[in-house]
Amino acid sequence: MPRILIVEDNEDVRRNIVEFLELKKFKTDNTDDGLKALGLTLVNSYDLILLDVMIPGLDGISVCEQLKKRMDSTPIIFLSAKDTVEDRINGLTVGADDYIVKPFSLSELLLRINAVLRRTKKELSPFLTIGPLKLNAETKQVFRDDKEIRVNPTGFKILQFLMSKSPNIVSREELEKEIWGFNRVASDALRAQIHLLRQLVDKPFEKQLIHTRQGFGWSIKAEEKDAGEIK
Repeated sequence: MPRILIVEDNEDVRRNIVEFLELKKFKTDNTDDGLKALGLTLVNSYDLILLDVMIPGLDGISVCEQLKKRMDSTPIIFLSAKDTVEDRINGLTVGADDYIVKPFSLSELLLRINAVLRRTKKELSPFLTIGPLKLNAETKQVFRDDKEIRVNPTGFKILQFLMSKSPNIVSREELEKEIWGFNRVASDALRAQIHLLRQLVDKPFEKQLIHTRQGFGWSIKAEEKDAGEIK
């Protein structure tokens, strides 16, 4: 189920888009502020962002520029009443994938969303590599420094999802939904699985790959731990 972030300061427009997209089986988050939008992208992964140009906190163009600077490849569709050729060129130049001029029909918006998702969709590779860590989704094998690591099926799914999102941070909510769907699980089930993964993937080796950002979630990256992370 694709997840879309809607950034729009007109409450009626935002609510209409949310209701329409959820009716079409999309999952949505929404905000009316550019700075809040950047914060949401730090704790959640999105398949697409609908971004109004004229929003408080930080305007849409600046939000797009900030996302591109931090190498966030999430596709962006600008929504704007600014309809000159120069406005459209500017929006596309800073990295947006499409530019829709207001007013627009919801049916047109859906067509544009599906078109962008088709262009930008990436199939999850069966072979993932993060530094010395390698995962083969076809054979269900994990290697670090060419030494095989045997993980349980749940741990394998967690590792595969984290590696597919690397170096981005993945929140508890995202991981739980990816691994267990909408089934209720014990509150400490995820932490227990990640603790076990650390014992297998990190503890026997010199460098840490699984990182925790307190209050945000987890990531896998082939870098040394920095001061903002805890083991």
